[in-house]
Amino acid sequence: MNGFVILNKAQGVTSFKAAATLRRIYNEKKIGHTGTLDPLATGVLPIALGKATRFIDFIPSSDKGYIAKFRFGTVTDTLDITGNILSQKDVSVSREEVLEALEFFRGDILQLPPMYSAISKDGVRLYELARKGIEVEREKREVTIKKLELTEYENDGEFEINVLCSKGTYIRSLISDIGEKLGAGAVMTSLHRTLSNGFSIEDAKTVEELEEQGANAVLGTDYPFMCYPEVKVTPKQANRFKNGGELSSDRLHTDIKASLYRIYSNENIFLGLGEIKEEDKSTLWAKRVIGNDK
Repeated sequence: MNGFVILNKAQGVTSFKAAATLRRIYNEKKIGHTGTLDPLATGVLPIALGKATRFIDFIPSSDKGYIAKFRFGTVTDTLDITGNILSQKDVSVSREEVLEALEFFRGDILQLPPMYSAISKDGVRLYELARKGIEVEREKREVTIKKLELTEYENDGEFEINVLCSKGTYIRSLISDIGEKLGAGAVMTSLHRTLSNGFSIEDAKTVEELEEQGANAVLGTDYPFMCYPEVKVTPKQANRFKNGGELSSDRLHTDIKASLYRIYSNENIFLGLGEIKEEDKSTLWAKRVIGNDK
């Protein structure tokens, strides 16, 4: 089974366990997810099956969308409700104060990655160090918050925000920074990813839905790459491309420009991704091919 499945991950399940569940459903050994979600988080988790795993690294970088809930007055070591409490106090923060604070976090901002993250430091994941009680120096990273809306305010003091942001943004850190800005401290209580790698929550299906729909829920291996132009090749060209050979771009029926291309056979079978480079537009190189092995 080759292609992509968009899982609506349940809360309390690790991304690794979620992938293992799909391995059982589709009886497929090769499987990989395209972006980790913490156990607390729910929502969009794209998973590649079979030969589609070869193409994970080529999925275009795109914005992420989240709906997150948080409350003020509590700070934890993980920046979410699952962590150890570092401080806790009674605070009163109004809706107007939150709206005013959000103004400071729209656009390009610098963000300090949390210790409980998968970022590596000298070859070691930060969360592995954090679990040992070790905190290391991290550099702030520039991220872009394209949308930051307050969507809900409950009387018990819990707030909800809708965020559209660049890849690499940590919503836990964003919420912690909002709490710090207001001098109240804040902790994330829930996180729901609505957009990832171009897939939206409308594309996502629960484990139960995937079990019911089976192969009908699997999207083609070429699905994430529809933003790239398409090229159909002759049988001779297809055979050469499948074996990793380059093709002369002047023999392709397409506008020649520097880009990745979706390569198809005359039978409209996806063969893989090719690339024409800016420095040499005479050749289309095989970037990643489906291959003939089982």
